[in-house]
Amino acid sequence: MDGTATDSSTPPTANAMRRALRRARDGVALDVTEAAVLLQARGEDLLDLCASAARVRDAGLEAAGRPGVITYSKSVFIPLTRLCRDKCHYCTFATVPGKLRRDGHGMFMSPDEVLEVARRGAELGCKEALITLGDKPEDRWPEAREWLDAHGYDDTIAYVRAMSIRILEETGLLPHLNPGVLGWTDFQRLKPVSASMGMMLETTATRLWSEPGGPHFGSPDKEPAVRLRVLEDAGRSSVPFTSGLLIGIGETHQERAESLFALRRVSRAYHGVQELILQNFRAKPDTAMRGMPDAELDELVATVAVARHLMGPAACLQAPPNLVDGEYERLIAAGVDDWGGVSPLTPDHVNPERPWPQIERLAERSAAAGFELRERLAVYPEYVLRGEPWLDPRVLPHVRALADPATGLANPDAVVRGLPWQEPEDLPESYGRTDLHTAVDTEGRTGDRRADFEDVYGDWEVLREQVLAKGAPERLAGDLREALAVAAADPARLTDDQALALFHADGPALDALCRIADDVRRDAVGDDVTYCVTRNINFTNVCYTGCRFCAFAQRRTDADAYTLSLEQVADRAAQAWEVGATEVCMQGGIHPDLPGTAYFDIARAVKERVPGIHVHAFSPMEVVNGATRTGLSIRDWLQRAKESGLDTIPGTAAEILDDEVRWVLTKGKLPAATWVEVVTTAHELGIRSSSTMMYGHVDTPAHWLGHLRLLAGIQQRTGGFTEFVTLPFIHTNAPVYLAGIARPGPSARDNRAVVAMARLLLHPHIPNIQTSWVKLGAEGAAEMLRSGANDLGGTLMEETISRMAGSAYGSYKSVRDLQAIAEAAGRPHRQRTTTYGEVPAERRAAALASDGHLPELLPVLD
Repeated sequence: MDGTATDSSTPPTANAMRRALRRARDGVALDVTEAAVLLQARGEDLLDLCASAARVRDAGLEAAGRPGVITYSKSVFIPLTRLCRDKCHYCTFATVPGKLRRDGHGMFMSPDEVLEVARRGAELGCKEALITLGDKPEDRWPEAREWLDAHGYDDTIAYVRAMSIRILEETGLLPHLNPGVLGWTDFQRLKPVSASMGMMLETTATRLWSEPGGPHFGSPDKEPAVRLRVLEDAGRSSVPFTSGLLIGIGETHQERAESLFALRRVSRAYHGVQELILQNFRAKPDTAMRGMPDAELDELVATVAVARHLMGPAACLQAPPNLVDGEYERLIAAGVDDWGGVSPLTPDHVNPERPWPQIERLAERSAAAGFELRERLAVYPEYVLRGEPWLDPRVLPHVRALADPATGLANPDAVVRGLPWQEPEDLPESYGRTDLHTAVDTEGRTGDRRADFEDVYGDWEVLREQVLAKGAPERLAGDLREALAVAAADPARLTDDQALALFHADGPALDALCRIADDVRRDAVGDDVTYCVTRNINFTNVCYTGCRFCAFAQRRTDADAYTLSLEQVADRAAQAWEVGATEVCMQGGIHPDLPGTAYFDIARAVKERVPGIHVHAFSPMEVVNGATRTGLSIRDWLQRAKESGLDTIPGTAAEILDDEVRWVLTKGKLPAATWVEVVTTAHELGIRSSSTMMYGHVDTPAHWLGHLRLLAGIQQRTGGFTEFVTLPFIHTNAPVYLAGIARPGPSARDNRAVVAMARLLLHPHIPNIQTSWVKLGAEGAAEMLRSGANDLGGTLMEETISRMAGSAYGSYKSVRDLQAIAEAAGRPHRQRTTTYGEVPAERRAAALASDGHLPELLPVLD
């Protein structure tokens, strides 16, 4: 295997090269084939390519306000552990436990060792702590697992988090974390303790991972699809992220071009790739690839120039200066604008045979090429200046202490010293439009979208391309008669093809489907239409998660933003109890200042004020948020919440439990597998939940089917779902609709089909099917009661989320309003508890006396 990229095809023709160079000079978008041609430019062609790339780079620096500046980060390299579960054939960083013991080292650097390096770096003026380690060493090495257990850490990520906090508090250095492959939940755990993170993509050439003899063969974390998912999860989590390519490990020019396009796609979608590193392969002794030739400098220069053209003027491109034998001017000419981390203290532990250049020497050589060398922080200046949501409030003060507020670069006069890192202890003070729960019905919302509409959700154009590429769902022409017969005889026998055919039913077939579903409903739960007297309490609408369907979330500075105090939450629960409520349903935005223990405080405050009320609270997204902020496992966090007064959780944040759809609907919400983990763990702890599905946006009947099958499977294992709630998408103010991507909600036909099929596909596992009067109105809800539903949900008393989205059906219904809906469907009605039990007579009498809603003269608390 040759270290220079090789192609089985012949070299590009002179005409192909001239055409590609001309398009690059003219600023025309290049395709993959043209990029592969340009990667092979040499001689005068390479000079031509570099000249146009440099012009692109210079335009970007001018626009960023730092013309003629090339940056670096003054850092220390902390190899937290050199154990790794992967077996990359070129790596000398990873080692084995026996060698560490022979050399007198532990399985991990000790806290004292870590802090000694960090303190010495701070004394020398370093501002970045580059924490690098092998992937999940405890999965391969029992010695790593034993070390973590002995020191009280659940996993390597827990140790990374703990040491990052100590580095922030005791030295002032900003952690830049390179822990390898991370999951979505890992990003939530590490974002509050780091300025930035990174992981090299290296290549998207799957054969180099899957085929014996390939450089990544036997390394589970080097599968390209896995690494691309990490980059996407970083973007979804608004983490400033460093990635890049390792060139010359056997990939072809076509494969290298495809890798660059993959990086460009992720960068465009989320705007979270803060820099790309283009690193040339260097063979090392004592590795399987020791005999492979180094990547040629021309290969690196051409790759930098092509990357500059593909990534555009705003991209930051880095080439490690210790790997290029002093050829700095050629890399500057090709379009780099950064030299990466350079340490006056520690070696490059990944390339120990290649010492860092002296910073003064780097400055001289940069100046010779016409560039001023300036220090940056671990996080790039654009993200420093943006602040939230890219920097967590807990680490933002540490970043600002070292940053020039005007440029976002490092402040050369900043004193590097430790600052407290602390979780907030209490809910933020009450502020903002705390009367929104009533004013939304009378005054409405201030505007149809939040102020950061163009930024917080990712790149709308990329999203449009993604959705359009999938096309419209096909209407299936399956045998409806046979499917209806099976549904009537035994719904559990419906095949997927039959179920999909029924999801598309219309006209008489749809009427027949709804009659069958209604018959199944009658056999399962009888004729009673149930409802709950409850109050919704949305304790804050400040959120930076970036859910593209949500019109409720606001920035903290937006006109409609608000947060309630603990006292206000407890007061609203007490008001609800006075008018007959048996339940409060409490959910809120993912407020960046909300401590992970605030959810315990909220549940406790309500129970202390109203001991008899049922606390139905905290979506799976809030559960994960609380767990990651406190450092607790999901199980331990839920147990603590239960001890604080939590009774059940809402199964919201589900939307569609298919990540293909979720990543269109939500930029940063939890993946489907994590939602499943939360609800199943809750059920195992005796905390029951509802289940939900929001439909009618960018989904298809195939997604509805998969979602319902998944819920039925969970219920068969745990029995923990109390009900299934259908949530038609409200489009009016939804960002994904305003951006022209989602359709305007489900049709009346869709609503009937979804309710009927939910009844059939969830039978007999989830007996209660709830329809939403908030989203469908009284007439629509009555129709759903004739299509298989048996429950109307709650009186709500205040409903803000759907009203902010544009629902026209008010924020509450009285008890008599709900009874009237049941009567319109020709059915009796019955008040229920959250878990569908009997309501005490005293509660029923109080609800009937107040009609289940608050007196109009009840004061709004400020």
